[in-house]
Amino acid sequence: MKNIEEINKDSIKKILAKRKFPDFFAGDTIKVGVRISEGKRERVQYFEGVCIAKKNRDINSSFTVRKISFGEGVERTFALYSPVIGSIKVIRSGKVKKAKLYYLRDRKGKSARISEKIKKSIGIDISEQVTENQQMKESQDKEIEPKKENLAKDKAAVQKTELKKKELKTKKK
Repeated sequence: MKNIEEINKDSIKKILAKRKFPDFFAGDTIKVGVRISEGKRERVQYFEGVCIAKKNRDINSSFTVRKISFGEGVERTFALYSPVIGSIKVIRSGKVKKAKLYYLRDRKGKSARISEKIKKSIGIDISEQVTENQQMKESQDKEIEPKKENLAKDKAAVQKTELKKKELKTKKK
C-alpha cells in the first residue's frame, strides 16, 4: 500500500514530465505567467518581481514574489506545482545570503536593491556548439548547391561568348 509521500512524488514526476521549471532561489527576479480564465476565454498574465521566499515541501512547495506596483508593495504566493502557473522565467539571479528576504518589505528605493549574481561560464556548452556547427554545415551546403548551378550556367555562357567571337572573326575574314 502506498503512503502519502510516494503518491506526492508520483504526482510531482507527472507534473515535471509535462513542463519544466527553472532553478530559482530567493533574491532572483522572476517572471511568473499566471493563467487567468475570464468566462470561456483563458489568458496568461505575467507577474514580475523578486522572489523573497521559497518553501521546498514536495507537492506543497511554494514561493513568494514581491513587486512594487504604483508605489505600493504587492506580494503574491504561488504553489509551485499548481496548474494555474503557466511558466516561470528567471530574469536576474540575485546575490543574497539569506533564504527569506522579508526585510525588503520595510525598504524602498535604492536600499531595496539586490546585487546581481554573475555566473561564470568556464567552457562552452557542448549542445549549443553542436547545433551551431550543424547550422553552419547546412547553410554551407545550401550555398554550395547554388554555386554549382551558377558554375554550370557560367560555363555555358562562356562557351556561347567564345562561339560568338569565333563567328565574328570568321565573318570579318
